[in-house]
Amino acid sequence: MTRLLVIGGSDAGISAGLRAHELDPTVRPLLIVADAYPNFSICGIPYHVSGEVADWRSLAHRTRADLETAGLDLRLNTRALSIDPQQRTVTVENAEDGRYELGYDQLVIGTGAVPVRPPIAGLDVLGPADGVHLLHTMDDTFALTATLDRAPASAVIVGAGYIGLEMAEGLTTRGVTVTLVEQLPQVLPTVDPELGAVVADELRAHGVDVHTGTLVQRIERAGGGLTVTGSDGFEQRTDLVLVVVGVRPDTELAQTAGVKLGARGAIAVDRAMRTSVEGIYAAGDCAQTYHRVLDTDTYLPLGTTAHKQGRVAGENALGGQREFAGSLGTQVLKVFDLVIARTGLRDHEATAGGFSPLSLGMAADDHKAYYPGARKIHLRITGDATTGRMLGAQLAGHLHSAVHKRVDVFATALFHGMAVDEVEDLDLSYTPPLGSPFDAVQMATQAWARYRSPAASSTAGASSIEPAT
Repeated sequence: MTRLLVIGGSDAGISAGLRAHELDPTVRPLLIVADAYPNFSICGIPYHVSGEVADWRSLAHRTRADLETAGLDLRLNTRALSIDPQQRTVTVENAEDGRYELGYDQLVIGTGAVPVRPPIAGLDVLGPADGVHLLHTMDDTFALTATLDRAPASAVIVGAGYIGLEMAEGLTTRGVTVTLVEQLPQVLPTVDPELGAVVADELRAHGVDVHTGTLVQRIERAGGGLTVTGSDGFEQRTDLVLVVVGVRPDTELAQTAGVKLGARGAIAVDRAMRTSVEGIYAAGDCAQTYHRVLDTDTYLPLGTTAHKQGRVAGENALGGQREFAGSLGTQVLKVFDLVIARTGLRDHEATAGGFSPLSLGMAADDHKAYYPGARKIHLRITGDATTGRMLGAQLAGHLHSAVHKRVDVFATALFHGMAVDEVEDLDLSYTPPLGSPFDAVQMATQAWARYRSPAASSTAGASSIEPAT
């Protein structure tokens, strides 16, 4: 019987273990989990902080009992320290048993990512007891909610990416006055500036004070509170500081086994999730990602990707031949009543990948205008000007405009290498309260096809259509 050892109890590790047991019920993978919270939804943390998910236990996809019933053995609060690939052992440590070794036949590393700690003066000496927080784990969550239980009136959030924006909403929902600070020129830098501006407007409409192009340089205690200072004279007194500027792959353990690193310092894996060391696989936010459009490896730490990679690693660890089909970077985010989504490539990414990108922005109704409640969806389509191949899409619209499902249409088109004008031919559903005979996604691709055509380019400049700059 194969001894399968999995390090990490989040999306990739759990998926690997479950898939292996599913394929061979005689195999009970042993999962080494550094904390006491296996299979918890890190993506759900902002909604617990906001109070919308009242009980933190609800963030567990499955309880420990569920996981054990599903065929997994767990060792919680146990940290893996090093890997000996020649002896096929992992040295682990916990408070109860001390330090000891575990043997394996096949090993899956799913150690995830860790928060980036930017070089802000004071961040190295201030912590949760002072009201200064990073946010990535359940323990981080408990520390933050403990601070919130002291009813802070104000907060400064450093970083306007996905977590920063979700936390701006969450803290505002709790009645905290929020100042959001981003070093780059726009909030949500993963979308084009036109859509970033839509997000900033939504934040300000709900009382969030937005500062872009501002580098936070120092956090210090002052007069019973905190003072945050930065470039261009930025200075803000506050009760709470949350630093969420991104993550990096956690590869410290993997490097003890001598595995090679790849894109952005993540563990290099092939599409079977094999590392450079025999018998060791890696998956999730610690590993690089095959990008389906670019046809190369990159780093895209996403929960959806981690689940898929984990299943591939778990299957192949038992001798399977499955390959990870690739990621498109499909993402969606809710900010108050706005939903923003993207998939595939933006102009600069497409250019770096050797394409000739052409992007077009437009707005279309989410359903027939004569039916009450129609709202505009902002769409940006990127295609290859030479071949017509679809390369990417970005959308922003109201919470009830099904933006999250419309981006999935584009993701499907990208997955199958479709041309932009082929999206028009898709047989999409229609009823006046929910859509149009040509859905908003098809109106956008039609507009792109007209704009690309030299014969039609003179008529493509309607007020709702804006060529990318």
